[in-house]
Amino acid sequence: GHPQLDAADAVVAFSVIDTGVGIPANKQHSIFEPFQQADGTTSRRYGGTGLGLSISRELTRLLGGEIRVGSAPGKGSTFTLYLPLTYKPAGEEKTRQAAAAPQLAPASAEQSLKALKAGLSTSPQAAVRDDRDKIRDGDCVVLIVEDDLKFASALLDLARESGFKGVVAGDAKSALPLVKELTPDAITLDLMLPDMDGWAMLDLLKHDPVTRHIPVNVISVSPHMNRCMHMGALGVVQKPAAKEALQEALARTRKFVDREVKTLLLAYGDAAQREGISEALRNDGIKITGVGSGKEAIEAAQKSPFDCIVVDRTLPDMSATDFLKNFAKTRRAAEIPMVMYGTDGQGRNEHDRLRKLAEVVILKNVSTREAVLEEATLFLHQAVERLPGKTRELLARRRKSPQELSGKKALIVDDDIRNIFALTSVLEQHGMIALNAESGKDGIELLTNTPDIDVVLMDIMMPELDGYDTIRIMRKPEKFKHLPIIAITAKAMIGDREKCIEAGASDYLAKPVNMEQLLSLLRVWLTQ
Repeated sequence: GHPQLDAADAVVAFSVIDTGVGIPANKQHSIFEPFQQADGTTSRRYGGTGLGLSISRELTRLLGGEIRVGSAPGKGSTFTLYLPLTYKPAGEEKTRQAAAAPQLAPASAEQSLKALKAGLSTSPQAAVRDDRDKIRDGDCVVLIVEDDLKFASALLDLARESGFKGVVAGDAKSALPLVKELTPDAITLDLMLPDMDGWAMLDLLKHDPVTRHIPVNVISVSPHMNRCMHMGALGVVQKPAAKEALQEALARTRKFVDREVKTLLLAYGDAAQREGISEALRNDGIKITGVGSGKEAIEAAQKSPFDCIVVDRTLPDMSATDFLKNFAKTRRAAEIPMVMYGTDGQGRNEHDRLRKLAEVVILKNVSTREAVLEEATLFLHQAVERLPGKTRELLARRRKSPQELSGKKALIVDDDIRNIFALTSVLEQHGMIALNAESGKDGIELLTNTPDIDVVLMDIMMPELDGYDTIRIMRKPEKFKHLPIIAITAKAMIGDREKCIEAGASDYLAKPVNMEQLLSLLRVWLTQ
């Protein structure tokens, strides 16, 4: 029996009795194993997943109890669940068993860091002598996320010239725990990482209250200036970058980091609204200039550089589109992010015009006051703990019920019901609708017969039709050529990502699934 049951003062027993076909004695042990049903086949012709008893036994064990079965063929079965009346964790034994239980929890930053320090990281950065052992209090630190050894070395030299101490990480797996451990003053991020989509990493940094204020310079082979800036990057350098461009980006970052106070321009016709937003953002790290008209706003923006502009969509002297057209002509238009706020319904035409203008200027169009605060603090690279208490609470509430993924429909294809449960509960918390299939064949059928699936989460290791083949078949019809499909692999092996992408996946995640990373990938693929 279970050691906890032996030590318990009182034990409670629940029995479920049936008069069915019964289970032969030699099969009574195996029915608790995943996918073993009493008829000896592991196929699922008889419905059910063959996981119910396996999950029940696992849960029972975690609660300090056990399940026993008594059965006679032709007469029926009795399943009895024994639980201690009061639960006492049993030290080491408990931890060991919990570790054996199936889980989809992310590895903790500490674990990742231990692995990193133990030299388990597959990253080539071991060869770059960075400054991680020379960091002292008061140093300005930049984390260089870059898998190309020569380029990382060059960046490190330039960072040192700009007065930074530099730490290099060759992939997201080693970079993410380092961000938490070092809290660097700045980050340079290559979008082409070997183990994770660079966009997803940028999204992850910008959605985490602890890291969202850290200025990120994106290094990219294609000109993604606008999209990166929209997501809250400080700047973008295009590869292959001239030394001067990199020098300038790092020098600008250093100046930005050293400048204690960030500047915000508020253009609102309504003085009370203007004051309300000022109040919500007021702290010693932000200097706020308020104006009441579009003309004054454009004059102010020409006179001095602002880190961010918040503008009301109903200015007294000009329409939103006219304001943006005039603003786009100013010298700094391409680099000052703007948050446009208005709750009034926009006409289709105005909406389209604003969208076109958003390709020229960095524009976020929002309809709630919370969203204004969230975007403004993101663009001002403002640390959450510096904000007034009420604003912090508002932003925390907003993070708990984010709207970005609400109403999107996901199809989960996985032959293990436990993974389906775990993924479904996370997606539903974020307002998504989750459908599921327990085989590649069923997944293809569901996708074909369900009109509006937005994304597919595809387990790779499945019996009969594996994930690679399922993705290939799903990609055949023209209408699914661009459907986001995220592959999920059981063990992260070198080259997994390439194999998944080759089969037609949009991106890939390794198990145990880090739910924050999954949400970032979903945001990147579903809100482009």
